[in-house]
Amino acid sequence: MRTELDFAPLFRSSIGFDRLFNLLDNAQRLQPVDLWPPYDIVKLGDNQYEITMAVAGFGQSDLDVTQERNVLIIKGGKAEKKDGEYLHRGIGVQSFERRFELADHVHVETASLSEGLLRIALKQEIPESMKPRRIEIGNVSETNAPQLQIEGAKQVA
Repeated sequence: MRTELDFAPLFRSSIGFDRLFNLLDNAQRLQPVDLWPPYDIVKLGDNQYEITMAVAGFGQSDLDVTQERNVLIIKGGKAEKKDGEYLHRGIGVQSFERRFELADHVHVETASLSEGLLRIALKQEIPESMKPRRIEIGNVSETNAPQLQIEGAKQVA
């Protein structure tokens, strides 16, 4: 039995979380999970992550890694080769596309392929303008009252 969550009460007390609520709503409607190719997601530090994907049999030219806004898309595909008649085919070389939703300000730093593992390093860099800052509280007389200055009599030469 599947239960739909209602986020309407949260809209009353939160501002700017529309994207988050949409992500949660879409996650409820996901199709069955495709487990191929297998992958790991590791948090390396406060703002650093790594995705490691097992892509045995794929070369650099067979893989495509792109970031479109807040979505990381990894595609793999190989041209079908006719080397003979397969009696058993256990090595997965079918095309795939895997998508990862990224938080704001997360970008790909590097991507590398070694020993059949595709490693993608991600980093979240929050701009200075988005970081918390302390607001000084002044007196009413300092902030609201206009500062008037009386000028002395000007002499005309």
